[in-house]
Amino acid sequence: MVFSRGLFTIVSLLVCGCASSGLDGNIYRGDGFAFRVVEPTDGWQRVTATDAALAYRNENGHGTILINARCGLDGDDVPLRSLTQHLFLQFTDREVKTQKVVPFDGREAMHTQLEAKLDGVPMSYDVWVLKKDGCIYDLLYVALPTSFQHERASFDALVRGFATVNPDE
Repeated sequence: MVFSRGLFTIVSLLVCGCASSGLDGNIYRGDGFAFRVVEPTDGWQRVTATDAALAYRNENGHGTILINARCGLDGDDVPLRSLTQHLFLQFTDREVKTQKVVPFDGREAMHTQLEAKLDGVPMSYDVWVLKKDGCIYDLLYVALPTSFQHERASFDALVRGFATVNPDE
């Protein structure tokens, strides 16, 4: 899955301080995929996460945003719900707050909000999973439950501005 190993152990890979490659203006190009994104502002900094195309960390430590994609692998026939659940296999005390299929970038996507523990640390998550043109896209916002609402508007704006683009253009 895109964020294997329990969302690639979010806490340990979040901050590297370097800008990620592949972003040119507001278009990110990866291996067989490309997407347009409106980068978060007002205190968000791009950071490198090992298994994410793009990652942002709020300078106040209130949240992290991760975007990833993969193409041509085994996700075409896997339901959105299963792809979402796979992101959280190594988490404990998972409690789904809301989960629904919604229109997103011309397709259906699974939008899930949940709380779960990773290595005993409770976190809140807002996750979008989209399958489009042979690729799976995951957009995720994570924060401690006590600060989850602080920067959520930035993630909502990023999601509204997200759109896949032709990787060959």
